[in-house]
Formats: sequence, C-alpha cells, structure tokens
Amino acid sequence: MSPNADGGRAGSVVASPLKEVASSTLKQGDLGLLGTEQAQALLTSRVPARVAYVAADGTPRVFPTHFVWDGHEVVMGTYAGAFKIAALRARPVVAITIDTEGFPPTVLPLRGPASVTDVDGIVPEYAAAMRRCVGDETADELRAEADEPGLRMARIAVRPTWVGLLDFQRRLPAAVGGIRP
Repeated sequence: MSPNADGGRAGSVVASPLKEVASSTLKQGDLGLLGTEQAQALLTSRVPARVAYVAADGTPRVFPTHFVWDGHEVVMGTYAGAFKIAALRARPVVAITIDTEGFPPTVLPLRGPASVTDVDGIVPEYAAAMRRCVGDETADELRAEADEPGLRMARIAVRPTWVGLLDFQRRLPAAVGGIRP
C-alpha cells in the first residue's frame, strides 16, 4: 500500500521516515533505533506484537495482536467491548514486544502511551494488518464475516517514547556486556 495524505492512517502501511542508522551506535531507549534495518523488518513483518498493559484490577496483562506501523505509531484494532479498552483508557502506558521466533532472536521492545479511538465499523489498520498477515483472500473473508451493521471497534495507537533493540549478536543485553540504557 502507498502512503496517503493523512500520514498512513487510512490503513496504508508506511515505511518509517527515519533514515537507516547503524544500530551499534545507539543506546537502548533511543528512538533512532526505529530507523534500523532490523526494527523496520520487525515492524513490517507478519509477527504479532505482544502488548503489555495494566488491567482494571491492577494486574499486568499481555495480548498478542497484529498491527500496522504507520511510520509514527504502532496501530492495532480490536472490538470496542474488549475489557482491555477500559483498562487502556484508565492507564494508557503500554509496553510492546515484537520478536522473531528463531535463535538467536531479534527483539524490538517499545514503550509509550496508548490512545484509544472508537470507530464505527472495521478499523482500517486492522484490515491492513489482516491483509499483511493472512493474505488478501482470507482477510476479505474474515472482514466479511465480522463487518455487520452496528459493529464498533477501537483503534489503539501507540507512539513509542522508548525503543530497544536486541539481536544477541551485535546488540546484547547489558547484563552480558551489551548495550546499556
């Protein structure tokens, strides 16, 4: 999909506007890590993100979700009645991890505030994430199944304020002599 006038919010997948940087020179927490080849590969992959938040009862929770990176925010869609929506509105700070399955893993942890917007119908980024992850035909089938009159979804957008990157080759955790915060 191509960028559009509103910065990619109408469901397009947009590459980061950040210039490619050498990850070895950046400390954990530096937003410049978003511009690395490794981060861009994860942000445009089919791998689901794992989003951690604090539930209404004060306990930590994690949910896996497909997402779109619009160049500025990690955007996800979910059904408006989900319990996590009230919790995210009450305590909007989240942590997200996107990582590879193989060994050694590449891990992209992100932190930042989540904003939740109610949407009538299907969140465009939700549809775009489905297309990327399961293909056009299956995404169209799933969308047709879900898209009923009165459908309400929630658009969850997280603009990173902290970014980490570990690849266990050039970027190791600080505990084993690697990248320091």
